[in-house]
Amino acid sequence: MKSSDNKTLTLKNLNKSNVWDIQENDVFRMLTTASKNAEFKENFNHYVDIFKTAFLIEEVQIDKKEVIKKYEGLNFKVAAVNVNDEKKKWAIKKRPITRITDLTYENIRHITASKLLEVIDRNFGGGWESISQSIKDIIESGFDISTTTLPKERLKKPGGMYEKKVEDGFEVLEIEKGGWVEAIFAKLKPETEKMIIDVNEHKRNEDDDELDNDLLDDDGFDDEYDEEQMLEESYRTTFETEPEDLSLESAEVEDDYDD
Repeated sequence: MKSSDNKTLTLKNLNKSNVWDIQENDVFRMLTTASKNAEFKENFNHYVDIFKTAFLIEEVQIDKKEVIKKYEGLNFKVAAVNVNDEKKKWAIKKRPITRITDLTYENIRHITASKLLEVIDRNFGGGWESISQSIKDIIESGFDISTTTLPKERLKKPGGMYEKKVEDGFEVLEIEKGGWVEAIFAKLKPETEKMIIDVNEHKRNEDDDELDNDLLDDDGFDDEYDEEQMLEESYRTTFETEPEDLSLESAEVEDDYDD
């Protein structure tokens, strides 16, 4: 059970986004850990709230085979859970993502481009403009989206937008509108990563209180360099890239029909 950043998921690093990476059996295993470990036991309800972001959780009120069989027929996993030192049976199932209203900022990066376009296609065939702005914002937080609407016979013209987008790895959904076709292109955005710059090349060791004067001269430091200023700068070692700095184009609409 691994998250998208290749770190093993545990209760300590679980959140409302990466919880979408786990499955029902993982939930039961983590709940068992939470109920037995004193460190997690007092936060049991907190973890349940996180699980509910991505899973439907129901308590099995009648513990009979026929009842459990009905849950299993609905693709629930059923198992015993220790809740406040009381053993209960819970039925758990991953929340389906079948409609655009199922999309959230937490799960948008946990589906594929083809799955996204499948969900959009279910939106009454209205195309990109039929989607509310709030849902568009969610989609574009995880995917690069481009659209074009052209006469059917011109859509896949060699060297055109359609061909270029497919070659660039975009998935495409075609929605026919009379003699015209709207093409929606989608591609998962790369994750913004923290960039770390080490500016502590001359950081002093505990056993060495002074920097070598020759080293300072070689690096352009003045003999009277302000030590307080140097220490202040040495602690500024990390920064995060902001989405707006990446200049990612969220949507591209081709409305000029002449190639």
